[in-house]
Amino acid sequence: MSVTQVNTAKLSVVQDFKEITKMRLALSVVFSSVAGYLLGVETLSWSTLLLLAIGGYFMVGASNAFNQIIERDLDKLMDRTKNRPVPSGRMSVNTAFAIATLFTIAGISVLYSINPKTAMFGAISIFIYVSLYTPLKTKTPLSVFVGAIPGAIPFMLGWVAATNDFGIEPGTLFMVQFFWQFPHFWAIGWFLYDDYKKGGFFMLPTGKRDKGTAVQVIIYTIWTVATSLIPVFGVTGRLYLSPISGLIILILGLVLLRSAIRLYKNRDAKTAKQLMIMSVLYITLLQIIYVADKFIRIWI
Repeated sequence: MSVTQVNTAKLSVVQDFKEITKMRLALSVVFSSVAGYLLGVETLSWSTLLLLAIGGYFMVGASNAFNQIIERDLDKLMDRTKNRPVPSGRMSVNTAFAIATLFTIAGISVLYSINPKTAMFGAISIFIYVSLYTPLKTKTPLSVFVGAIPGAIPFMLGWVAATNDFGIEPGTLFMVQFFWQFPHFWAIGWFLYDDYKKGGFFMLPTGKRDKGTAVQVIIYTIWTVATSLIPVFGVTGRLYLSPISGLIILILGLVLLRSAIRLYKNRDAKTAKQLMIMSVLYITLLQIIYVADKFIRIWI
């Protein structure tokens, strides 16, 4: 085998690893966990932060690998997933299972080294995603509700890792990311509707790209913005947001709501994709603002 072929093979292995663990999604989850940790921590521990990032990546990677094993036959039917490692045949089911199992054990172990509660919530996240959300995707639109639970855990998980406690503060972080996932995933389900249909997935609340779905997107967008602003009122313990930061988030929320309303008016794939992009920007900027607000208030 030539040097070029060896290098190509190595690149292929790396690419398959990135795809089986959904690296971009995993890194976004790690980002949420780190944000939650920074919000909860009083004395920053870089070692704990590193363990949280590594353990979080392992947990998400494990969930995604198990998911791709279970859905491998359905993934073959959809354009966006048919070239994934398992359905394309580049990676065997046994190899994917070994990765998923190793990541599960490693992830729980790493998070347990932080504290038992963090490991418990991480394990719950994998269980719900793999055992409940994944099989429900082909049976009912309620799968999005079930999937929103493990999807909302990372933001909360960071706080638990920092404090070894679950109370109103991490509960609020959980709610923010929980409600956010509905407009986010319904937007994805809208612009990928035809592809999801090939695999038999039910992602939209009414099962169709209609006014009913668009109305629910608007309602849950309002809930997302409203929940995001609760810390401004000083009712969420140590989790507090200054009025100025609250105003910035409100403006971002109104932009997000505008995108949701545009989907109601246009009801097309292009607008749905724009809403999805805007939703990602919203949750990312929200987490940055939450963290920046805390540390600016400390420094001042």
